[in-house]
Amino acid sequence: MYGTFWALLPPIVAIVLALITKETYSSLFLGIVVGALFVGGFNPVDSLNSMLNDGFIGAIADGWNAGIFMFLVLLGIMVALINSAGGSAAFGRWAVKHVHSRAGAIIATVILGVLIFVDDYFNCLTVGSVMRPVTDSHKVSRAKLAYIIDATAAPICMIAPVSSWAAAVSATAQDLDTGVSGIQLFIQAIPYNFYSLLTIVFVIAITVMGFDYGPMAKAEFKALQGELGSLGNDDETSVEGASIWDMLLPVIVLIVFCVIGMMYVGGFWDGASLIDSFADTDASVGLPWGCIIALLVTFVYLLCRRVITFKDATACITKGFVAMVPALLILTFALTLKNMTGLLGADVYVAGLVKGAADSLFSMLPAIIFLVAVGLAFATGTSWGTFGILIPIVLPVFADAPDLLMIGISACLAGAVCGDHCSPISDTTIMASAGANCNHIEHVSTQLPYALTVAAVCFVNFILAGFIRNAVICLAIGIVLILATLFVIRGAVNRKNGRNA
Repeated sequence: MYGTFWALLPPIVAIVLALITKETYSSLFLGIVVGALFVGGFNPVDSLNSMLNDGFIGAIADGWNAGIFMFLVLLGIMVALINSAGGSAAFGRWAVKHVHSRAGAIIATVILGVLIFVDDYFNCLTVGSVMRPVTDSHKVSRAKLAYIIDATAAPICMIAPVSSWAAAVSATAQDLDTGVSGIQLFIQAIPYNFYSLLTIVFVIAITVMGFDYGPMAKAEFKALQGELGSLGNDDETSVEGASIWDMLLPVIVLIVFCVIGMMYVGGFWDGASLIDSFADTDASVGLPWGCIIALLVTFVYLLCRRVITFKDATACITKGFVAMVPALLILTFALTLKNMTGLLGADVYVAGLVKGAADSLFSMLPAIIFLVAVGLAFATGTSWGTFGILIPIVLPVFADAPDLLMIGISACLAGAVCGDHCSPISDTTIMASAGANCNHIEHVSTQLPYALTVAAVCFVNFILAGFIRNAVICLAIGIVLILATLFVIRGAVNRKNGRNA
């Protein structure tokens, strides 16, 4: 079975089951079981041994993966600690006094979402509670707030080198034969991640242009009449004496020490240049290295500020771990499935399958990969599971075309984020609704036209990228297409409303 079509059956099983059941964990697990049966020759004992030792234990015991798991847990503890100390609520109170317009409230929300780029969970858990008072005071609908939260969560994390998403992608690609480290692969793919980059352009452009369309326009009209779309119970947990620095300082410290940690591990203080230190770093060591120092600094700082008791601070350890359990499970299953497909030689089969492809069809592959990733992420509700399945399959396709490799990987990552952004069963989408305290179905229905608009432009961009193969030119074209599309839509909206465009 090695190097044959059967090597692709485990991820295919996971994909098909995800499409049918709309459930991530069981679909990935059954894909792992199928892979283990193939590896073990359908011998129950050998299959179980392969699934446990080569699969789950291999994924968990791997030094790289263990470091990434540690980083995620530490990050969860940091999130819980900041929220419990009242830093988020304090920032919200400060922002209410300094933001004076609807556009300003939305842009401030975007900026905060961009700044909190270390983790999408961190983003959703923080931005909503911080900015609700600000957007409410300017009659911005909760549906619009939820969209902004969602648009600056996963899309931003997917282009931030110091983030849990960078760590997850690095872990998935680390042991694959790419010629570069996992973190290098992630960084080099950023310029072609059109969905993440163009989502930022879209949000800013539609805010500056001052209009909405589709279900979002109806939600915004109701908000102006006083119906914000809140589910109620918006009372904030406020801590006496808390200030905005109780949120800003920990985030700044986290970013600084994670960067220093990656530079240190890469040999910067041993004489390596800045670029070489990032090229040679080990994210599985550098990120936990920086995060644990930042967590200790934050712990001591908040205790000295007396905005949290020692008992409550230590309780955040458990809260943070629990919050990261879904992410840890998805990553474990994805890495285990990767191990199974690797043992079956899926990369060998796929590489051989595409060698005879015509040049024109081959150049279209990034756009096709984008659509496949969108569909899979939409069905499963997970970006991590999507690129965990697709990256090991995509990489061998471009083994003989290194100039297309980064475009193909970016298409996979962009599609994973796009599908996750649109999916009603995505944990990030659900948390965005919770962060804005709005009806989840309303959030999904109002943001879907916006996400699909950006996705359509991205699909065109990936077609062009396969032939142009220049990130700057393609991104410029994408920005022009986004702006042109919005001008056309605004004209249609104005005509529908009986106004001159």
